[in-house]
Amino acid sequence: MPENSDLHKLLIDAAERGVAYRESGIDRRVAPSPEAVAAAKGFVEPMPDKGTSAERVLATLDEIGSPATVMMTGPRYFGFVIGGSLPVTVATNWLSTAWDQNVGMHEVTPATSTLELVAMDWMIDIFGLPAGTAASFVTGATIANFTALAAARNRVYSDIGWNVEADGLIGAPPVTVVVSEETHPTVFKSLGLLGFGRNRVVRAPVDAQGRIDAERFPAIKGPTIVCTQAGNVNTGAFDPVGRICEIAKPKGAWVHVDGAFGLWAAASPDRAHLCSGFSAADSWATDAHKWLNVPYDSGVAFVRDALALKSAMAITAEYLMTETRFRNPSDFTPELSRRARGVDVWAALKSLGRQGVAAMIDRCCSHARRFAAGLREAGFEVLNDVVLNQVLVSFGDDASNRRIIDAIQKDGTCWCGVTVWQGKTAMRISVCNWSTTERDVDLSLDAIIRIARGQQP
Repeated sequence: MPENSDLHKLLIDAAERGVAYRESGIDRRVAPSPEAVAAAKGFVEPMPDKGTSAERVLATLDEIGSPATVMMTGPRYFGFVIGGSLPVTVATNWLSTAWDQNVGMHEVTPATSTLELVAMDWMIDIFGLPAGTAASFVTGATIANFTALAAARNRVYSDIGWNVEADGLIGAPPVTVVVSEETHPTVFKSLGLLGFGRNRVVRAPVDAQGRIDAERFPAIKGPTIVCTQAGNVNTGAFDPVGRICEIAKPKGAWVHVDGAFGLWAAASPDRAHLCSGFSAADSWATDAHKWLNVPYDSGVAFVRDALALKSAMAITAEYLMTETRFRNPSDFTPELSRRARGVDVWAALKSLGRQGVAAMIDRCCSHARRFAAGLREAGFEVLNDVVLNQVLVSFGDDASNRRIIDAIQKDGTCWCGVTVWQGKTAMRISVCNWSTTERDVDLSLDAIIRIARGQQP
């Protein structure tokens, strides 16, 4: 391709703008300035009658959009549990976007289908899941939970002789769904989408850290799905999944694990004990765009019973190549059309290796402990046992917490979110960015403590 071609110049321009944005993340403020946010209104206009050059479109996007973004990729973003996308995964994401493969049928997309299969097998190994486990590459933990629970619905109804895929839920026998009092809202959304209802659940009591109390676990009778959690979104705590499996599985229940970020603890020899007994469950959900630090969007569902997953997800049509000796990705996902998410996961795991993944997990957990120690030393209340990468801190009453958190976000040094934990407003610090250093933690601590004490910079 000639170097002066329009396509070449456009893509090089985009790459240079992307590189400049990422390199600015080390020192720029995390929250955008009020002026940049106000300037984003420049996007608002009537639909133009005439087109605009690709070069001008890209320049407008960068000049107005880039300054108005929150620097989620930067080392001092601790708001939601969001990774910062490893540089190699940004690069492979760009390349796979250029490929523009619709990963549905293996024969049509052999390279990306193979990469997904390899990435799937690597994750099954890292997490210590049973041999033969199937996986789905989806948008995030919401759809990963949905996908795994769809397989659960298929299996529990099949066990009692009801074909839910063919006959639906109207007139179907009831299925009991047991959740934790601390179950994440995305699980409730998934249950609603699946027709179980968001409120028609049995809630298992939890302890002070948000873990299911196995000694007070509800009695199981009849077809049942149990939803557990690896990594409470506030405290990082883990349900005792192994013990719950011992209680529930002899009764025929399906046990699901929502491990959006916590499942990655299994990759660390120092933290794998938190996932003890998890391999006895039936399905697991996680995000790669959280702790594996790949670009959005990237979630993965794992299901022990591959047939149940395929029965719930497979699609057939005369124009589709469904007869194959290979694994057709679309047989295991809700979507028929989707991007090649597994490429970024493969790239992250290939570049880091087993030791690199473990080191990244351990480093984030160490930073979380550093945050907790600094905040306690400054006289503030840390509300959780820091077992993973989550820190909850209170600066006083509800009004004080909200005022201080708002000021911290506006300051721009770092970005931490507000939450309510067991009735008490608190600030949540989530550390899961590959690029965060001890210096970033200390800079953030200085800003947080200064603002909480009402001191001027």
